[in-house]
Amino acid sequence: MKHYILTALFITSVSFAQELTLERANGLAGLPLKCMQQEFPNKMGQLIADASELGTPQQLHPAFYGCFDWHSSVHGHWSLVYLLSKFPDIDRKEDIISKLQVNLSKANIEQEVAYMSKGHEKAFERTYGWAWLLKLQLELERSPVGEVKGLAANVKPLANLIAERYIEFLPKLNYPVRVGTHTNTAFGMSLAWDYAVYSGNAELQRVIKENALRLFKNDTDCPFDWEPSGTDFLSPCMEEMAIMQRVMPEKDFLKWLKGFAKQLFDEKYNWEPGEVSDRNDGHLVHLDGLNFSRAWNMYRLASQYPKQFGHLIPLANHHFNYSLPAIVDGNYEGEHWLASFALHAFEEKVALK
Repeated sequence: MKHYILTALFITSVSFAQELTLERANGLAGLPLKCMQQEFPNKMGQLIADASELGTPQQLHPAFYGCFDWHSSVHGHWSLVYLLSKFPDIDRKEDIISKLQVNLSKANIEQEVAYMSKGHEKAFERTYGWAWLLKLQLELERSPVGEVKGLAANVKPLANLIAERYIEFLPKLNYPVRVGTHTNTAFGMSLAWDYAVYSGNAELQRVIKENALRLFKNDTDCPFDWEPSGTDFLSPCMEEMAIMQRVMPEKDFLKWLKGFAKQLFDEKYNWEPGEVSDRNDGHLVHLDGLNFSRAWNMYRLASQYPKQFGHLIPLANHHFNYSLPAIVDGNYEGEHWLASFALHAFEEKVALK
């Protein structure tokens, strides 16, 4: 089976960077399908107030208990909704829809809301899981598949709660978190911004923009050579660039970027992908995610500013294709989440002009 999936997905790794075919979509969909209702192994992020709060992952998080942890489950659900939207004839379509309907039921989401409404869980999944939940909500709302689009109403209360949490939290954050892992402030703001724009949430847009400018506008000379840290799965430099690209006008952004990342303007600029030494190690395999993070941000930059940054497309493809085979290498450490990162990179790739 492993060799079949490899063949189906990767006739050549280069061609995937150009086109996501139905055949490859079927292979990618199989990964979150395999784990979205797989309860164990599971890494919990629970703060326990007393013994009454003990429970199994499915008892505590009936919507998002699979795929090892809460946030991976959320973006695994996003992957399936995204693929259903792009490929109406995808294999196992009815199975995908059925599993989404079970997990994203009104009752299950109500329990997720109750969990996150606990006073001592205000920091639960802040802000990485928050960001992916809003991305999932956006994809549900714009889905052309009726059975899936209907689930948006179920998830909306959770999205509303998370939007409120952003509005409450960001003004309190005196200093941004610039790591390449879950708590990266810029990444958490970018996906939230996309949802705020799509949903017309003017207050969320205002808070994100004001605080992004407050936290990042004076940054210069991002240390690209310091990347990657040992277990990064997000590029700190590129993710900061991404939120500023979203919230700043063109003239202001390009001026800021020349001070922040002047090397990106160099048509000969080269940046080697992060090398993974052991994909059986759940932390070291993070570097595959880093490569996708760099790729999706370079694609987005080239899409909006092709004249200035079209030369980054081959470099983005290089990063993308380095890590693409790791998605189906048989190691659960990467399989339970990397398909979402690859699809997000492809999402930015297809937006290229």
